[in-house]
Amino acid sequence: MNKLKHAGKSTLTAMMVLTMSVTLLAACGSNKSASEQPSGTPGTSNTVSEGTKKEISVSMFDRGKVPTEEGTYENNRWTKWINEHSPVHVKWIPVARNQAQPKLNALIAAGEAPDLIWEYDRNYISQLANQGAIQPIGDYIDKYSTTYKAYLEKHPELQPYLKFNGKVYAVSFARETLANHGMWIRQDWLDKLGLKVPTTVEEFIDVAHKFKDGDPDGNGQADTVPIALSASSNSIDQAIFFTSENQWYVEDGKLQFGRTLDRYVDTLTFQKKLFDEGLIDQEYITDNNFQRSVQLLTTGKAGIYLGNWDIEELNNNLIKNDPNAKMVPLESFSSKYGKNGLYQEAPPSVFTAFNSKMNEEQIKSAIQFIDWMLQDGWVPLKYGEENVHFNMVDGVRQKTDPDKFKKEVSYAAEYAIMIDNVLRPETFLAMAAKDEVSQNYAKEKGKSLELVMKNKYRRDIPFSPDFPELTQLIATFNPIAQQIEAKVVTGGSSMTPEQGLSELRKEWKRLGGENVEKLAQEWYDTNKNNLK
Repeated sequence: MNKLKHAGKSTLTAMMVLTMSVTLLAACGSNKSASEQPSGTPGTSNTVSEGTKKEISVSMFDRGKVPTEEGTYENNRWTKWINEHSPVHVKWIPVARNQAQPKLNALIAAGEAPDLIWEYDRNYISQLANQGAIQPIGDYIDKYSTTYKAYLEKHPELQPYLKFNGKVYAVSFARETLANHGMWIRQDWLDKLGLKVPTTVEEFIDVAHKFKDGDPDGNGQADTVPIALSASSNSIDQAIFFTSENQWYVEDGKLQFGRTLDRYVDTLTFQKKLFDEGLIDQEYITDNNFQRSVQLLTTGKAGIYLGNWDIEELNNNLIKNDPNAKMVPLESFSSKYGKNGLYQEAPPSVFTAFNSKMNEEQIKSAIQFIDWMLQDGWVPLKYGEENVHFNMVDGVRQKTDPDKFKKEVSYAAEYAIMIDNVLRPETFLAMAAKDEVSQNYAKEKGKSLELVMKNKYRRDIPFSPDFPELTQLIATFNPIAQQIEAKVVTGGSSMTPEQGLSELRKEWKRLGGENVEKLAQEWYDTNKNNLK
């Protein structure tokens, strides 16, 4: 539903995105293991003279998590540490997470985009490649890289994802885990109301109703909003019905786009039901960054969370407000189509692309930075400083003070554009601080990771086709689709789910969807033997 929340805004937003994507092309034409401590942690002398360094600029996501006393995303202890220890001087360009692509598009169109642009969305990187906003870098990696080039040899599964139109346009790294989304529920509320953990769509809705009507927080008031949402909620809903909105499915040998499938009616029906029956916040469309939903959860007014598989910060804030609260992970539940896993990522993590305006010297400097980050830089950004934020205990980094870590380190992971690490549930207890809250959550975190990975997420092809006609269609279609879906979900009887799907298909066809489907099928038929 995160996609729908923006649709409640003016159609002006959709027009701005479309206009920006059209103007982009014109504007662009003018190893160490996780347990090893790197030599360059804060306070050490492994530095490079500032006067000898080249400068590069790098985009990053602004999630609003830098405490005032720490500084800003552009200037804090970690930006200073990076510039002291890395082979280059980095200027960071923050973009709000929920507006990252429009903001980056605006910077590109104005000729002010950073040297390195990164995003999780491979389709967006494809769009930039097709528009000429970024440039091929395969030859430069071969020429200038050492650490990353060797890393790619160890992770050949990454290489197909880095190529667009037959050329390497990005660098990436293997994810710490393929787990991404997750569902959580208040076990103490289930126990109080004598309910079982839901395993089907129908049971899930029934539990939500009983959370709404059963006064699980015991305050004698009907003020419970059963389900708290997040930026991941829409994808969780779609995973249940095998209809992820920007994903292609192979149905009887034919590629079909998720948002136009017959069963997308069930996704819209489910979302509408949650809204119409008061099982989600009625103001979610205007809940920018989902802060209202977070507040509902952490203040004990919501009992189900559709979000990420790891919610440590949210859990800690909930426990502070209600020490008796107990959040536990939910396994994905079944629909009439069977059981799909919750959204799991493809092997690559963030995609970092190189601005087309960079010259060879700038590219060389950027590759040196990537090599340094992969070899040494990421560890302190993820774990902090030894004997300050963690202690080494039997080869495992054990967090010392969760509050200190949250304040001084948690935001630093945004700077780690390369990571070489694998998450293992069995290490969570050893890594967690020794207080009761941290230890209890570490147990649930391990269960969450296991549950998320228990059921395979349906991904018929590893990545979507990336030809220009498709990327342009998606950029134009998505805002229109969000408007339609918002009307279905929040508009009462003004548009049924069936009418909504009909409108989606109508707009898809009007914008050239039939031709794109033909091109996508040709792409699939040509490449399907290499997509397994």
